[in-house]
Amino acid sequence: MSAMSLVARVFTRHVANICYKPASVPVQVQPKRNQWNLVKVPKPGVKGKSYRRIVHFKDKYTVEPLNVTNLAGRDPVTGRLVAKGIGGGIKHKYHWIQWIRDGPTDLNEPPREDKVLAVFKDGCRTSFVALIASGSNLQYILATENMKVGDIIRTHKGIPENHVRAFEGDAYPLGALPKGTIVNCVEKYPDKGGFLIHAAGTYGTILRKDGEDRVVIKMPSKKEFSIYKTCMATVGRLSNVEHGTTPIGSAQKNRELGNRPRSGLWQRKTGRFGRKIKPPAPLRKVGIDQEDNIKTKLELNIVTLNNVNL
Repeated sequence: MSAMSLVARVFTRHVANICYKPASVPVQVQPKRNQWNLVKVPKPGVKGKSYRRIVHFKDKYTVEPLNVTNLAGRDPVTGRLVAKGIGGGIKHKYHWIQWIRDGPTDLNEPPREDKVLAVFKDGCRTSFVALIASGSNLQYILATENMKVGDIIRTHKGIPENHVRAFEGDAYPLGALPKGTIVNCVEKYPDKGGFLIHAAGTYGTILRKDGEDRVVIKMPSKKEFSIYKTCMATVGRLSNVEHGTTPIGSAQKNRELGNRPRSGLWQRKTGRFGRKIKPPAPLRKVGIDQEDNIKTKLELNIVTLNNVNL
């Protein structure tokens, strides 16, 4: 290659780089139309959000029926439909349940006595509600199976050396009740109010002691909870036992309950092709960090390596 041809090639490449150098041109990008925005909405049923109603509570406890605002399955902030199948129905007043059964703690003092004034059905819950009074103090509680007007129920927060002889409707700490007692409205933490077992016809059973300060309770779901013995519980089975076995009867009755029609695709499992038998859940200790008690089990493809303990 001659020197002149080499100089011409280099000169041509240099000129091409100068002429075809990319220049920055300001361009306005138009936003997309119908852009999809993610709206974070909590799941139905989490932290008490069932998207069925909002109860307008007052600053102080009262037995006056409270007003409610039906949500019909919509989020109260955005108004978007979150839970399908909810809407319509008869609008009911809400009766404020006093979940904390208060009483004396000194064993030398007699238990507090309350008289049942009325037992009636509440449209906002499945079990019946009882109006009780002690002096000038009125409050609502969940009625037990055989509770009737005129009954005297007792409440005491002390734990004696020997188990107490409790009757239906009485409230005592778990440590004061004998083994085999059926209970409801059990506190999950002391002095926080009845948190467990609220549905109609349900009950829990005291199984055994767990150490010096805990009691094991069998829930309606067959799960076992280890709870502090100072947690209060009401003796007996909750009322309206036939609620779970009573058919709704008609589509109109289902609409009165606040349930919208379903798609019709759901079919009840008949058991024709068998069922899964699952082992019972392990004992859960309330009030203790569960992360320390979790054991991880890894299943490997090689069967001989699954015997290694982690």
